Amino acid sequence: MIERSKVTRIKKSLGSKLLKLYFNNELLDEIDKVPIKRNPKSASSLRCCIYKDRAMSRYRLMALMGIDIEREDDEFKPLSEFAQIALDREKPNNDKPISIVDMSCVACQQHTYIVTDICKGCEARPCETNCPKNSIRIINGKSIIDYETCVSCGKCYQVCPYKAIVYSPVPCEEVCPVDAIYRDEQTGKEIINYDKCIYCGRCIQACPFGTIVERSQILYVAKQIKNKTDKKPIVAMLAPSIVGQFPGSVKQIISALKQIGFDYVYEVAYGADITAKLEAEEIIERSNDNGFLMGTSCCPSYVESVNKHVKEFKKYISSAKTPMAYTAEFAKQKLPDCKTVFIGPCVAKKLEGYHNKHVDYVLTFEELSSFFLALNTEITALQDSEYDTIDATAEARHFCISGGVAESVKYYVKQIDPEIKLKPYLINGLGRKGLRELKNAAKGKIDANLIECMSCEGGCLAGPGVNVSSKISVRKLNSMHY
Repeated sequence: MIERSKVTRIKKSLGSKLLKLYFNNELLDEIDKVPIKRNPKSASSLRCCIYKDRAMSRYRLMALMGIDIEREDDEFKPLSEFAQIALDREKPNNDKPISIVDMSCVACQQHTYIVTDICKGCEARPCETNCPKNSIRIINGKSIIDYETCVSCGKCYQVCPYKAIVYSPVPCEEVCPVDAIYRDEQTGKEIINYDKCIYCGRCIQACPFGTIVERSQILYVAKQIKNKTDKKPIVAMLAPSIVGQFPGSVKQIISALKQIGFDYVYEVAYGADITAKLEAEEIIERSNDNGFLMGTSCCPSYVESVNKHVKEFKKYISSAKTPMAYTAEFAKQKLPDCKTVFIGPCVAKKLEGYHNKHVDYVLTFEELSSFFLALNTEITALQDSEYDTIDATAEARHFCISGGVAESVKYYVKQIDPEIKLKPYLINGLGRKGLRELKNAAKGKIDANLIECMSCEGGCLAGPGVNVSSKISVRKLNSMHY
């Protein structure tokens, strides 16, 4: 199975171990032994000691079982008791799908600019003379920064002829576009402000210690697969970004999903066609207004950004639901008693699914890997299977790349009213630059009437829950013929 980093490898390994124990009826008896077996005394420690490694494995297992490690943590409670809690719940409370394991946070250096040993204490002293706050002085032939007065302007970094001053960011804070993660002044550990968080997952990808974790639903999905006594069918709703995520073809992945216990596999591109068609109809209706503008609606992180940070753009967002929402509605109409499981690359979809009565569970591609590993699924050895939904358009299957949604809307606008001229503008990645573009669009400073906004640069194929580089999957998607 493809892995992007050692942290990803650890997550998949623990996830597959958890699922193996569950499917073998050993979860309650064996779960407490897992951190010890994974981190025996004979092994070298990744952190300060083997006991901290074990503690981190414990917290990761809690998150994999859907436990809220910030609200439900009890150091005296064994993992087996948390496992029983998870088994007794039908669905986790995923109103906050991202958590921080504070004992794993290394309290990163908060001084943005640091003088290294390369410093020569040169006579010209450009760092000292160019500092606007007089925060640099020379002591024992080396520049020293006074962080009490330093404003992190970077002038010293820019002018040092030896490049002896380095920029040292806090990875999670650096990538957060909305400043939702910050350092606690008392503990030095990072904290998430959920009133600001847009659940884009950038912090999960950025933290090199795997300190920021997502609350998983793998155990809840496993319960549905294993306990089919109620005869309720299980529907996997597969996002278009599945292309290239696993060895083998998409049709073989469909077979693999059915082999591990899903009764039906629906293509979320089916819902993408509905979204695009409705957005096309809406923008045509809006075209009756001079200077009309509409934003697409499929990315939940972008919608969270608008609701929390760019409220002036809210009136421009399309009223259409997301492809996941329409696919889930279709599944519930066709199979009223079914359990729906969206499978995609996105953490924010867990929050969207929590608020959607038609979506029962959400898995990322990383989490699906744990199922395939646990159940020894050889995807490339399987025969092809077809989706259990009607064929989607090629445009809908490209929803997962930047520009794909706009192209799909244009496709339907052309069919409905060829006289309407669309001027799309792509916000490719909702970083700080993307947020500024969104604000400028709301102020009418962008010459466009259709705004497509993707939280992840490049589109959903670059989401926090993917298995492979987006370059690989984009290349494979573009090579496919529909």
